[in-house]
Amino acid sequence: MLIFTNENNPAVLKLLISANFAQKPVKIIQHDFSGIERRHLPYLKVNEESSIFMPNSAVWFLFPVSGEAETAVNEWLEWESTVLAPNLAHVIGAGSKNEKVKSSLTSAFKKLNEALRSRPYLTQDKLNASDIVVWSILYPLSQDDALSKEYLAENSNVVSWLKTIEQIQQVKDALSTFPISLASKAYQALSYGAMYLAPITPIVENGIKQSPQHQPEVVTNEELEAAKKAWLIEPDQIPKLKNQQKVVLPKPNEKNILITSALPYVNNVPHLGNIIGCVLSADVFARFARICNYNTLFIGGTDEYGTATETKALEENMSCQAICDKYYAIHKDIYEWFNISFDHFGRSSTPQQTELCQDLFLQLNDNGFMFTEPVEQLYCENCQRYLADRFVEGGCPHPECIYPDARGDQCDGCGKLVNAIELKNPRCKICRNTPKLKTSSQFFIDLPKLEPLLLHWMKKSAPGWSNNAQVIGKSWLREGLKPRCITRDLKWGVTVPLKDFKDKVFYVWFDAPIGYMSISKAYTQEWEKWWRPAPEFSITLYQFMAKDNVPFHAVMFPACLLGTNRGYTTVSHIMATEYLNYEDGKFSKSRGVGVFGNDARETGIPSDVWRFYLLYVRPESQDSSFSWSDLATKNNSELLNNLGNFINRALVFAKNNFNKTVPEMKLNKDDFTLLALCTRELKGYVSSLEKSKLRDGIRHILAISRHGNQYMQANQPWVLLKGSPEEKIRAGTVIGVCCNIACLLATLLHPYMPETSETLKKQLNSTNTALTPENIRIIQLLPAGHKLGEPAALFAKLELSRVEELKKMFAGRNGDTTNACDKPVQPKKATATKVNNQKNTVNSNNTVENNVCNKNPGEIAKLEEAISKQGTVVRELKASGVDKTEWQPEVSRLLELKTKLANLLGTPIVDGKKGKKKK
Repeated sequence: MLIFTNENNPAVLKLLISANFAQKPVKIIQHDFSGIERRHLPYLKVNEESSIFMPNSAVWFLFPVSGEAETAVNEWLEWESTVLAPNLAHVIGAGSKNEKVKSSLTSAFKKLNEALRSRPYLTQDKLNASDIVVWSILYPLSQDDALSKEYLAENSNVVSWLKTIEQIQQVKDALSTFPISLASKAYQALSYGAMYLAPITPIVENGIKQSPQHQPEVVTNEELEAAKKAWLIEPDQIPKLKNQQKVVLPKPNEKNILITSALPYVNNVPHLGNIIGCVLSADVFARFARICNYNTLFIGGTDEYGTATETKALEENMSCQAICDKYYAIHKDIYEWFNISFDHFGRSSTPQQTELCQDLFLQLNDNGFMFTEPVEQLYCENCQRYLADRFVEGGCPHPECIYPDARGDQCDGCGKLVNAIELKNPRCKICRNTPKLKTSSQFFIDLPKLEPLLLHWMKKSAPGWSNNAQVIGKSWLREGLKPRCITRDLKWGVTVPLKDFKDKVFYVWFDAPIGYMSISKAYTQEWEKWWRPAPEFSITLYQFMAKDNVPFHAVMFPACLLGTNRGYTTVSHIMATEYLNYEDGKFSKSRGVGVFGNDARETGIPSDVWRFYLLYVRPESQDSSFSWSDLATKNNSELLNNLGNFINRALVFAKNNFNKTVPEMKLNKDDFTLLALCTRELKGYVSSLEKSKLRDGIRHILAISRHGNQYMQANQPWVLLKGSPEEKIRAGTVIGVCCNIACLLATLLHPYMPETSETLKKQLNSTNTALTPENIRIIQLLPAGHKLGEPAALFAKLELSRVEELKKMFAGRNGDTTNACDKPVQPKKATATKVNNQKNTVNSNNTVENNVCNKNPGEIAKLEEAISKQGTVVRELKASGVDKTEWQPEVSRLLELKTKLANLLGTPIVDGKKGKKKK
């Protein structure tokens, strides 16, 4: 990574110290910058495609903060950039004699001193990003005796804090790498690099002191001229949004976008992590594509075949079809409430799925990519059935991972695939008995034969994938592909269409992704125009999922499609998220922990607010957490005080003073500067969403409204309206420009908050306009004389008392004492005869579990919490790429905790030999 900076800029210390803590090597590029680069110094170049131009954002990237501290840290970063640094640059760098500005700086030090009165660091008992940012900007002042005497003499807590941090090794290394000279020169360099051109003074509006803001950044003449030209474009030249077709089909010479979201298992209610991981992320991109007038088809549905459904049917004593019907309706209802804009939401248990699945298999078989082989499978004599992967659990067979609760198809501990017969100490999920090995002939897809095709395809496709998808997909190929069994001895699924295999069905590895095509076929008989397009149609396929679904979509499904040699559409963009956790742990339906899709509606919080927050914390590059307190903070600060405040003030002012009419506008340089700044954010918004960086897109929206708030504060139209005729016109201009920015925001909000967008459009009385990514500009959407609608608040405050109620409501049925014993294993009527044969085992086990749970709920809860936290430690260490010697002790610690819990529950973990491996 590279740091670009001018000489002596103290903001460089922020980046160097953060990089030292992150153990990321950086190189400083220093010379006399000019032109557009001058506005953003220092800035961090992460790689050839990505740069971070705001130093505090770069610090957040290098030194991330999560959990409850995130809000407080973010507030200090905002304070440093809008209050402390601008005042230092103006008072010391520019030598200002303005007593009000000097007084403001003095007040800033008092605020800092008070914050450090009760703790060693700003927000926590350990150093974090807030300390790094504020310390770096104060370091030059602390080295100047005269300035220290003037500003720090009465702030002993600040002095002690400055000295403490200066002794930290990572800080010493940064000072050695980039020495800072005189304070006056340092703050001049800061001013030059960041363009702090105006004093920061409190603004009083209607007798209420507002938070201080600095003037907007300086823009180039080219940006100003572009903003002027765009503003002069006539409203009738604005592109209108195309009407959505009843049946969307590809069109020649158009951008045809096909979007899928991973098909969720139908056997459970989706929680917030499931929703943001696939359907909501896909929906935002689909809505964005539509407002760009791309020809867009968005397909989704439920995955209904396989062991997951059979397991759920057994638990609820229902038929598989009845379970699918029940949970399909639940899924559909939840997604409709969240405003997921599927063109078609289908299901995989259909005749179309059977037809396409069997057809694809026969084609691959005819092309020589299938073979049969005897397979040793686990057979439960008690249940009298072969145990499909999801019906068996045990210890992970991979030597580097000793996770005790791996499934028969995949280990959640290390993320690797597993063959059920290789599990250590396998146990039947139904009755907990130890199964035996039996032989059964199964079909395999010969992935090694397909590997050359897949390798060539992945080289072209993978550059469009999210980073984690690339890593996962390439690691599979690097390790070498192996044949994978695609059939199972089950009843619920698509049967194998060959005479001697009628008693077998296709397994999820093969079956589920074909659901995208079968759901498309259920949508339209012309489905092949999307999935087997003619040469004149160009189709770009985007697939959204959580990272655990990547192997299906990066390897298995494309390998099958390529093996048919039929010209099927293959994925161009795999967009995979990491995991969203709940507070400090995981979602658990059985234990009542976390918010699930059907719970969100019951909270009374609008679906748009849920959408906004889930997208704001979308786990794009690392796991993130849902937090009730953070939800309230983001709602009240970003939605209510930033976005809603800007829009409502502008529209109410227009109603009260201009009769709900956009007033006459005579724009000057300040107005075009605002438009130029907002155009930058608009470009960033489009660029982010084109790359499916959805979290960044929402931040660009909030930046536009923040610019608007600063513009309104600086111009004070409520004061201008009381002045001369020229000042009254100026007031009208400010409000007219703000109404137009609000109209732009209505369009940009549509992918994220569709109901809010529509409400705002009604308040603006505006039409649906399209974005033009190839020509990004801000056009005068609402000309003078345009009649506005009735303004109303878009957002409501989320009270902390209500947040605490909700937090307790979803903490588990017994609060912190909730444990795995809330739902003991019970024999089902469907297998009563088989289970009762072993009632001494099953029922006695249940009795033991219940007795233990009743005696030790607190201890079990503590162990579960410790396991959750230790699991996070292990995942983060492995993800960081450190040597095995560093994370193996933590894995051992995790196993110790799990062993204690298993023993407490009456199901101890016992070491055993690895099962016989299939040759």
